[in-house]
Amino acid sequence: MRIIKLSLCFSILLLLNGCKGFFGDKTDLSFIDKPEFQGREVAYVPIQPVLSEFVKPTQVIAGFDELFYVVDEGTSEIVSYDLSGRELQRITVKGLKSISQDRALDILAIGTYDTIANDSAKTPISLTCLYRINQKSGSALGLSFGKPKAVIIHPYYLGFKSASQSDESVKFTAVATLSDNSYYLARTGPKNNPTQLGGPDDAILSVNPDLNNVQDKRISPITVQTSGGFENDYFSMPSGITTLSQPPQDPAISNSRDFIYTSINPDLALKVQYIKYEETLDGGVYSLKEMASNDTSKADGFLYDPGKFTTPKGVTYAGDRTNYIFVVDAANDSLYQFTNEGYEGANPPPFSSNRKQILASFGGEGIGLNQFNNPMGVAYFRKIVYVADAGNSRVLRFKLTTDFE
Repeated sequence: MRIIKLSLCFSILLLLNGCKGFFGDKTDLSFIDKPEFQGREVAYVPIQPVLSEFVKPTQVIAGFDELFYVVDEGTSEIVSYDLSGRELQRITVKGLKSISQDRALDILAIGTYDTIANDSAKTPISLTCLYRINQKSGSALGLSFGKPKAVIIHPYYLGFKSASQSDESVKFTAVATLSDNSYYLARTGPKNNPTQLGGPDDAILSVNPDLNNVQDKRISPITVQTSGGFENDYFSMPSGITTLSQPPQDPAISNSRDFIYTSINPDLALKVQYIKYEETLDGGVYSLKEMASNDTSKADGFLYDPGKFTTPKGVTYAGDRTNYIFVVDAANDSLYQFTNEGYEGANPPPFSSNRKQILASFGGEGIGLNQFNNPMGVAYFRKIVYVADAGNSRVLRFKLTTDFE
């Protein structure tokens, strides 16, 4: 197996020193037959069998451990699979909504935390919470070794010692890790006064984990620079988030702090936005990245087409240097593919006379293998796209016709 080399820190080097015990032998993907596909020069074709052991799969991620993980919101379980589609293990997280994996192979999981309100009736309440799951046991790795440990509970991370019933309305919606194991956490809620403690409820939080493995402390709402100045309340109803630091585990993994987020605000024209990060003399600055929007000589569609998306739930970024951006829209029942410059489509094959991106987005409501019903999550690894098709209780896998050898 390929030896994994990390340059994060000495502790992670020690952690991954026994990587063969974690990863095992490379998964044999010879079970995938090259399909015969007619009618389109470039298209996604389904890989069978369909994975259907779910109630309501709302997210799928590719892991740095070369596995993939599915969030089954219907059972509050995280389910791990090898690349052949063989189920490995499951773990339950109360109120499970979203997950990510960092490069130390820990799972970050958004769920709920039960406690008592600070009222005279001692009312039971359920607060949004981020759990950390350490999957490691010696040289072994697996969900069965993990136990969810709460590291961020709303509103305690804001300095409060107790919570009220109104705190139940604030929700963490998505989490995404960076190459140094810090992460972004999306938050929504009804109170959007940018001057309130912790910033507006609709926010993306930047989090540095506590190295002593206690509750994560350094949590900052992200401010975005716009033409009108710095906005503390820039983000609106964030639903999904992804960074550029994606598997496979590699010394050359992107250390960019850029991220892409999706919004389900019906009044927002650009519901998928690429937020870039730059270091300046005054410190780090976040701003909206300019993307291609009208050059039809290079593509017929664009990420920043106003009104292109209705309810974009999931987004991911290709970590194999193709730099594709994938989005699933639950209302449109569709999967979309873009370049990191914002052009919609896939690169044309070498023999093609076409000189611009070829449309590869597809979908439509239904139960066919190229159709969806409320897709909510998307992942990408080794040229395979995974879609959590929540309404059909399944996870589908696809591969571009040009990616078969």
